[in-house]
Formats: sequence, C-alpha cells, structure tokens
Amino acid sequence: MVDVILYLIVILIPAVILHEIAHGLSAFLLGDPTARDRGRLTLNPIKHMDPVGSLIVPGALFLVSYFQPAIPLMIIGWAKPVPVNFRNLHPQRLGMALVAIAGPLTNIVLAFIFSRLYLWPALSNVSQICVWGVRLNLMLAVFNMTPIPPLDGSRVVTSLLPTKLAYYYSRLEPFGIIIVIVLLNFGMQGFLYPMIEQLGYWMGVPL
Repeated sequence: MVDVILYLIVILIPAVILHEIAHGLSAFLLGDPTARDRGRLTLNPIKHMDPVGSLIVPGALFLVSYFQPAIPLMIIGWAKPVPVNFRNLHPQRLGMALVAIAGPLTNIVLAFIFSRLYLWPALSNVSQICVWGVRLNLMLAVFNMTPIPPLDGSRVVTSLLPTKLAYYYSRLEPFGIIIVIVLLNFGMQGFLYPMIEQLGYWMGVPL
C-alpha cells in the first residue's frame, strides 16, 4: 500500500500535471496567453485533474498491473485539457505541433530523470518506484503521440495536413475515445509497448 501511495504522489500526479503545464507554457511562449489567463500554469493539481482520466483509470490499471504483473497492460490517462487558442500562436501551424509535442516530451524528460535515479545506488531501496516512474511516463508519452484525435499526436498530424484534410481529420475528435477503446481491445498495446520497452532499454531500465 505504501508503494501505491508513493506511485500516486511521486509519479502519477507530477506526470499528468507537468504534461499539461508544458502544453500551456509552450503555448504562452508562442503567443497564446489563454492557459495563463485561466490559471492553468500552476502546480496546483486540482486545476488540472480530471477525476476519471487522471486518477480512476490510470490508478485502476496500475493496481491491476501491480497485483497481477502477468497481465500486460497499457497504463493510460488524461488530465483536464489545457485551453489553447491555436489562432494566437506564431507561427500557427508549427506552433500547434510544438505545443502538442511539449507534453509527451516532458514525460520523456521525467522518465529519463527516474531512470537516472534508478541507476543511483543510494536509491536502490526504491528502485521499483523508479521503474514505475520510467514506465508510466514513457507510456503516457508514447500513447499521447498516437495520431488519434484528440491525442497530442493528432495535433502534429493536423499541423502537417493541407487545410481541407486537416478539417476532416479533426472531425474524428468526438469519436476519439471510442476509437482508442476499440484499438486497445484489438491489441493496440502490443504495437505500442515494444516502443516503450525500447525507450526504457536506451535509458538503462528493464521494463
């Protein structure tokens, strides 16, 4: 139970919050103050948490994986989206891609930090917590870069498509969660997890 509490406080909450702050901060630096004006550039977790996506879903998946390690699971989750007015970004299309990438990139940086802590002999007693820090952050990074609206990867695709195609592509957004659930049931994690394992291997952490 102590491990679970540490997971929530040290890994899950920072991973979700810093992901969203990165979106808002990058948008602000590129000319859009919407996130700042709505109080979303803050470390206060209440401002960012979606009860279902930030705690219940990833927490439940973690508990299943923790107590049943033989069951391969993707730990997914989401926070309350940071508001961004893409029309304010300069440059607009490149800015959309940079704002989208900022969240997953933050998770990769966090994973790297946990990987260094994992390799630090003085922290050998909490090495499993560090492994979970690497695993969760890499899962969030890879999953969010999947090109399914409204995930971050879809914003990158939208920024690259011609305007008309980008419009039709964005129309998939209301059905995004349904598409994700269907793909997960058809083995999406079997495609994504090898990438996560490879990233962990490059960081020196067996996942």
